[in-house]
Amino acid sequence: MIRTYRYRLYPTNAQARALDFLLWQGRTLYNAALEQRITVYRETGKGVSYPQQWAHFRDLRHANPDTLGQLNATSVQQMLRRLDKTFAAFFRRLKAGEKPGFPRFKGRDRFHSLEYRHGDGCKLRLGARTMFYVQNAGEVKVKFHRPLPDDATIKHVVIKRRASKWHVCLMLDLPDPVIPERTGPAVGIDMGLAHLLALSDGTLVENPRWLRQSLAQLRVAQRRLSRRQKGSAHRRKAAAQVARLHERVANQRRDFWHKLTRQLADTYSLIALENLTLAFMTANRHLALSAHDAGLAEFQQLLAYKAEEAGTLVVTVNPAYTSQACSACGVVVQKELSVRVHVCPDCGLTLDRDVNAARNILMCAVNPARTGPPGRNVAGCGARALESSLL
Repeated sequence: MIRTYRYRLYPTNAQARALDFLLWQGRTLYNAALEQRITVYRETGKGVSYPQQWAHFRDLRHANPDTLGQLNATSVQQMLRRLDKTFAAFFRRLKAGEKPGFPRFKGRDRFHSLEYRHGDGCKLRLGARTMFYVQNAGEVKVKFHRPLPDDATIKHVVIKRRASKWHVCLMLDLPDPVIPERTGPAVGIDMGLAHLLALSDGTLVENPRWLRQSLAQLRVAQRRLSRRQKGSAHRRKAAAQVARLHERVANQRRDFWHKLTRQLADTYSLIALENLTLAFMTANRHLALSAHDAGLAEFQQLLAYKAEEAGTLVVTVNPAYTSQACSACGVVVQKELSVRVHVCPDCGLTLDRDVNAARNILMCAVNPARTGPPGRNVAGCGARALESSLL
């Protein structure tokens, strides 16, 4: 099992300049490798493999000890592998008839990370004061906010710059956890934008709308950025301010989802969700901003691994007609998206639209073969198949 722990780095001014220089050299090498592949293909009609590029840039690194030579050899290999994977993905999309997206050169704002193998050019040093050693940058102070598991092995390291802040991501190899038997209740969850989540037990999770709360500050910062001359130091400072605001919003969203998914995974033994790709919301110009602000895909991702650790089963069901069908009698009650209350004309059930959908989602997951009253329920109309699958 692979887990990633991220820690904040606090380099001194000299160390920050050294890390910036390493990042600059890494970007230079990446662009040079991409240029080599393009040039060789134009001249010979053949591609360049990763071993050929490594042999070339290994010699180039030895010939330039003050520039490319500052990079760790393993880090160079990881960058060349990254480019090789990019080309492999390009040809795969091209063969499948998808939009290929040719690999692009990396500008200053598009290259933010360096990869290492732990113990080769970098090392976490524990003690009275936890430090993180980086080759040619020295020992950097790290905010070690949570300890590593005793049985964890650090397999891979990524040093990343985000909005002028430095982080280190440790990829840990952990033994598969012993899955406990859960006997808690089951719950269905309907995801949305009016309410982020509606649970089948009637609980509603309100939408904090993190991005919309910061839009006023973002407008001011972006207007300031648009007035700055391109390439100037003032423009870089204004861009950094915009990036910091977006990072704060992302941190608020991530913190919220981490806490909520942990609570759900520890409370319930089975969680049923709609099998949604969420692309229909992000592609809609009326819903795109709110959909990106909600971060429902991040919720699904975090819930999946937290539920696995807690022994909670997460299943997805067909979302068709979950909002239209009555959760009590099964009759289909057609209603527009603006109608937020479900009122059944047959059985008289009245409750929040999203809670009604959450109850239908739970029933589809617990009893996929449920048919209900003949001729009146969703299955009787032949409009959807009640089925579920593991997330």
